[in-house]
Amino acid sequence: MWHLAIPAWQLVARSVAIYLALLIGLRLFGKREVGQFTLFDLVLVLLVANAVQPAITGPDSSVLGGLIIIGSLFALNWVIATVRGRSPLVRSLLEGKATIVGRDGAWIPTALKQAGLEVEDCMMALREHGFADISEASLVVLETDGSISVVPGSAPMLRGRRRVRTRRL
Repeated sequence: MWHLAIPAWQLVARSVAIYLALLIGLRLFGKREVGQFTLFDLVLVLLVANAVQPAITGPDSSVLGGLIIIGSLFALNWVIATVRGRSPLVRSLLEGKATIVGRDGAWIPTALKQAGLEVEDCMMALREHGFADISEASLVVLETDGSISVVPGSAPMLRGRRRVRTRRL
């Protein structure tokens, strides 16, 4: 139960490697929040979690090994969050930049395609913000957190932040 089958440093190295691989994969996957995951995203995350478990633990199934892995992941997460908070470059790499997908009452097809958005998804976001059509918006932005912001074309209006589901093709 408490005896490690492999050295502790290997558990730490495996944990760090898998954490970084998942972080990079999710960053490349696209802009979306966990609450905006589709059913396909959820299935992917569950399968990936199941697939990487043996890669992290290797032949070790001890309680001590599990505690070392948990500690390693929490420590690495803290380090990355700290560096992200202090470095604009790291923040930019991890979060990306907002993407303008609509301007002056018209969609920007290349931006929509690059962001993996469908016009229908953006229209849903417009309706959630109280707009009937893109012609009523001066700016539509896919934010770094996956939400879509809409700036009205005429008089400024106060609107609450809405969450919308985005998908990557």
